[in-house]
Amino acid sequence: MPDTALLVIDIQNDYFPGGAMELEGAEAAGVKAGNAVRKFRSEGLPIVHIKHLSTRPGATFFLPGTKGAEIHSSVLPQREESVIEKNFPNSFRGTALQKRLEELNVKHLVVAGMMTHMCVDASVRHAADAGYKVTLLADACATRAQSYGGESVPARQVHAAFLAALNGFYAKVIRADEL
Repeated sequence: MPDTALLVIDIQNDYFPGGAMELEGAEAAGVKAGNAVRKFRSEGLPIVHIKHLSTRPGATFFLPGTKGAEIHSSVLPQREESVIEKNFPNSFRGTALQKRLEELNVKHLVVAGMMTHMCVDASVRHAADAGYKVTLLADACATRAQSYGGESVPARQVHAAFLAALNGFYAKVIRADEL
């Protein structure tokens, strides 16, 4: 897998218990993402961390300079690993991600991250559209409940629906232990 990199999207403190935007299953997903990080490190494969910073007026989480915006300890980057900051859900939009992946000669992205229905979805779709082979680690991602039109959708159903939509055309969706 020499042309493969692990993309770790927005696994930041605000998504964990006590954070400003707690996600359901964040701790379990953080453990699985951490396992993937250790596997990539042991195999000498590149890891690119994405860190979201909220710069829009009225933002309530991932505020620059706060502990909540820091990358979570479960996937804490090492010195040689890239950390790319973003301000939009899509990890490629307005960032150096594409350039960094080209420098690393990456053709295949393995993705872990948060939130499944927002930043993971937008980034995976963009990666596939840009020609990358994408493997998405289902249990190394987390999300939250959503509502629309008076209907509430539990987080596990939001998560499953987005994984189902991505599986096949945009990504191969697997469990982290299948890596």
